Amino acid sequence: MDKFTVLTGTAAPLPQENIDTDKIIPARFLKTTKRSGLGVHAFDSMRYNVDGSENPDFILNQAPYRKSQILITHDNLGCGSSREHAPWALLDFGIRCVIAPSFADIFFNNCFKNGILPIALPREICDELMADSRMGENARITIDLQRQVVVRPDGTEIPFEVDPLRRHLLLEGLDDIGQTLQHEDAIETFEARRRRDEPWMPSITID
Repeated sequence: MDKFTVLTGTAAPLPQENIDTDKIIPARFLKTTKRSGLGVHAFDSMRYNVDGSENPDFILNQAPYRKSQILITHDNLGCGSSREHAPWALLDFGIRCVIAPSFADIFFNNCFKNGILPIALPREICDELMADSRMGENARITIDLQRQVVVRPDGTEIPFEVDPLRRHLLLEGLDDIGQTLQHEDAIETFEARRRRDEPWMPSITID
């Protein structure tokens, strides 16, 4: 997982409530178990017309938001099914941070597991950040995870809170497997001792 320290860029405003995981990545694209290749289908039903052409009214089809790494929405982002493909699709599109007043619990947890920082801020603050973002590429905002602040284009800092462990894992770029591999030496030592003392037991090998 890529480390998340400081992110500066143009945020995309998407002022909608209850954006569910089927809107983020429709069920027909869930045939893959790979995390790559889903970005092209992110927000498919909103992003494309029936004939497959781009919907020019959708924010991520407009300059300068085509390469936005920050997405700002309204309440209950990620509701619906628990599909982990939703953060996979966002990440593959390029989104590294989502800001909303509230999130569905499973989606919120899945974001952290996949290197996306979800930030919960009051509705009025989200609306202010959306107003900033509508000014385009000259109104870039900064997400500083180390200091836990969102910095608006005028320099105003908005504090946010992240669970200390989750913050550490994002800063270090560690997913569940990465956490386990931090203890590789201890695991290998344990397995060597177990093979010696209990040779009839199956062994675990870390590749």
